[in-house]
Amino acid sequence: MSAATSNLHVVLGSGPAGTALAAELAGRGRGVRLVNRSGEGEPLKGVERYAADVTTRDGALAAVAGAAVVYHCVNVAYQLQLDVLPRVQEALLAAVESAGARLVVLDTLYPYGETHGEVMTEDSPWRATSRKGKLRARLDEAYLAAHREVRVAVVLGRAADFVGPRVLNSTLGGAVFPPALMGGEVPALGDIGLRHSYTSIADVATGLATLGEHPEGDGRVWHLPTAPAVTTREIFAMIEERVGAPLTTVPLAEARPFGPFDEEFMNEYAEMFYQHTETQIMDSSDFERTFGVGPTPLARTLDDTLDWYRELIGQAPRS
Repeated sequence: MSAATSNLHVVLGSGPAGTALAAELAGRGRGVRLVNRSGEGEPLKGVERYAADVTTRDGALAAVAGAAVVYHCVNVAYQLQLDVLPRVQEALLAAVESAGARLVVLDTLYPYGETHGEVMTEDSPWRATSRKGKLRARLDEAYLAAHREVRVAVVLGRAADFVGPRVLNSTLGGAVFPPALMGGEVPALGDIGLRHSYTSIADVATGLATLGEHPEGDGRVWHLPTAPAVTTREIFAMIEERVGAPLTTVPLAEARPFGPFDEEFMNEYAEMFYQHTETQIMDSSDFERTFGVGPTPLARTLDDTLDWYRELIGQAPRS
């Protein structure tokens, strides 16, 4: 079966984004292969688990064989990104080109760098000065160049900080919801009175699946559906209302170890800490107008996230 007639959609990376996307695609009636190194993970209806190392050409070729669309949701620990992500790109572009498939890349806001409070749109300049921001910009340029050269049909979907079920390693994840539920300390990174965009992991999945179904959107960057930005303080207040108790917040004016954020992580995160000392607003209106897909209301995302964390830590669900 050729890529043009295949119903197989291959998701690379089984973190919260890849897992949510695989479930979304299966719900849309797609054949889904979810790839990670071990081939293991939570069972998902209609999803085939597959083991491959996509940092190698042979592994990437095996992973994407027979695919119509490939979704790159691979991520690695901060300290490994500069080494690993370019190798994934090199192997993946060659493999997807060989398969004749389209490539949908999950991306970050890092290429924009410090915005000094300017709203981020797809037309915003890429001004990253951090190592990880410049890396992402180089990778993105290479993906778009592969599209311009008609090697691979590529589209990039950018998201803000994740929030939602399965999201642990996020500034609105495992450091916030378990202590909120159990009376522990919650880190307040930078200035929580600034507006900050957070993208629901459900909207990441819906947005990427939508790009996978619309080749007319190829060859550019899109901002995935993201709820209107509010301050992190307002989000904390919404969480307090839902858990029925005030949060015990600990101000972190700079990157330092706290809770699940160990020293190694925070040392790497320090160059990205500007995200918490300036307003971070991502505008997804272009995607919403073009594809008719809007973001999940923040209140519903917080409800779903708290329910998931309650189950994770063994608390009774809310009545």
